[in-house]
Amino acid sequence: MPMNRPVVVGVDGSSTSLTAAEHAAKAAVARSRPLHLVHGYLHPLGYGVPLNPYDLGVPAPTEEAQKMLEQVAAELVGRHPTLRVQVRQVAGGPGATLVEESRQAELVVVGSRGVGGFAGLLLGSVSNQVAQHGHCPVLVVRPAEQPIPVRGPVLVGVDGSESAGYAVRLAADEAVRRDADLVLVHVRPPERGGTVPERTAEAEAAGQAESAELLAGAAARIRADHPVLSVVERPVRAASPEQALVEASGEAALVVVGSRGRGGFAGLLLGSVSQALVQHAHCPVLVAHPYEPVD
Repeated sequence: MPMNRPVVVGVDGSSTSLTAAEHAAKAAVARSRPLHLVHGYLHPLGYGVPLNPYDLGVPAPTEEAQKMLEQVAAELVGRHPTLRVQVRQVAGGPGATLVEESRQAELVVVGSRGVGGFAGLLLGSVSNQVAQHGHCPVLVVRPAEQPIPVRGPVLVGVDGSESAGYAVRLAADEAVRRDADLVLVHVRPPERGGTVPERTAEAEAAGQAESAELLAGAAARIRADHPVLSVVERPVRAASPEQALVEASGEAALVVVGSRGRGGFAGLLLGSVSQALVQHAHCPVLVAHPYEPVD
């Protein structure tokens, strides 16, 4: 992967985007990468269509937005003196702009709501668009209902899929950067009650063995790459992986999820577990999109 990929964050002046910018700054410093503050703006009509149908020119960036970006950049550098920051306005919708930026980014960071967001909206259209279509890992910074544990672990789900395996590797890298524990979670459903106790006991034992094997395999691969990393294997029984991981995210500093789970396919943008976490997790969520090749 090229070493010049930046960390990109969308900034629109909202409190949510400013929180996202702070997370992005910390990520850029930890990775020794530049930070790009990007403001995707629409034409006044809102769809990139000129007010005058005979005027086919591209809308110009605004002085107000430029000042906002420069102020945010100055404040971030004040808190993170080693940070390298660029600011840029792009003529386009903010979601589409960040998706395009993700093609050559190390990480894209978005707030869960932007300008016009409100408490009942779980995930804004911009963050949802980027989480769905990003071409690199996407960090969705959700508003905290309670303080996020400063020293909380990095949590990641394990299900044996290729997507989850990639998520585990990214989660391990994050745990190393944060000097945090890595918690591997495998969720299996409760056994259905049967009329033959022996068969129920056999199914229970088989389920436990499969869960332990998945977790042990994932942990062994991570420990081989990161011998000093503290890795915790956590089998969980729950009605659904979504419910279990959302609940477990309450004790985490970060939860990492694959863009698709077991049984996922190319046309499926985000699996149900990924969707549930970006919508309902109690901490920031890193969606593990593979990197787009750079020519």
